[in-house]
Amino acid sequence: MRLTRRALALSTAGLLAAPALRAQGAWQPTGPIRIIVPFPAGGTTDILARLYAQRLGETLHVSVVVENRGGAGGSIGADVVAKAAPDGQTLLFHNLTFSTTTAALEFVGRAPHSIERDFAPISLGANVPMMLLVNAQVPATNLAELIAWAKAQSSPPFYGSTGPGSTINLIGEVLKRDGGFAMEHVPFRGAAPLVQEMLAGRIAFGGDQLSSSLQHIRGGALRPIATLAANRASALPNIPTVREQGFANAELLGWNGFFAPSRTPEPVLARLHAEIAAAARHPPLASRIAELGAEPGGNSVAEFTAQVHGQVAAVRPLVRDLRMQVE
Repeated sequence: MRLTRRALALSTAGLLAAPALRAQGAWQPTGPIRIIVPFPAGGTTDILARLYAQRLGETLHVSVVVENRGGAGGSIGADVVAKAAPDGQTLLFHNLTFSTTTAALEFVGRAPHSIERDFAPISLGANVPMMLLVNAQVPATNLAELIAWAKAQSSPPFYGSTGPGSTINLIGEVLKRDGGFAMEHVPFRGAAPLVQEMLAGRIAFGGDQLSSSLQHIRGGALRPIATLAANRASALPNIPTVREQGFANAELLGWNGFFAPSRTPEPVLARLHAEIAAAARHPPLASRIAELGAEPGGNSVAEFTAQVHGQVAAVRPLVRDLRMQVE
């Protein structure tokens, strides 16, 4: 993807901003920075975190390491950060499942943390379309065909998600309710093991961020049947959205972004935001993100906070209506 002149100008401005902050005596980490990814290695969120970690290590002049803490739809890794020292040296890189899992745990009274109370949003890393997928043996090219096929089976087919309360768990239950058909939920610890089971044909239906499933889609092993976003994915313009297919309740924007513990001092958050935003506009990193079918982030703290908190507010009523149970 070719970068525009505006993007290059923003990149130059971002690259100049970090040295300027250092010259003004801004916060500087005194040791390694951990980026907690609350999923196993190999998924989109992990891939993006590692791209950012490399660039942040170069600009902050410290070791920046990615630590995978999968399980419970991402809530285990998130809770590590919620309870970490607010010193800027333990960060969370999460995705839209943060909203759905937290809302589901709140509904059953078992939420270990609050997104609004316990985390300080820093910046968007990337917007990544979330695709609904079937394995190659399922004769469906859209949601209507999936529903007709599922209804014709002698027993409900299996659908997989990245954990109880995760985005695809929520969307699967929305589709079952609004489409009037049955599927059995099989939770996994992250997208990578879910995709492997879909490739093996043991899971008929699931979902993944486009970046980590694109190779399997292009190779024909997985078939996309819808995108959750409001607009079609630029990498797959022929795949309609869930809203276009009559399932507006399943529409959710895919995102990946950075958080710190809520008590992190403002100067620390300001420096981290400046570095992350500059990294998002760094031409090699921005190009790599675009190659993954994603849009580079780097928005303001206020914009990212509104994006995340707004999604949580939209998801909570769905969770209550579906009476989602997180075991």
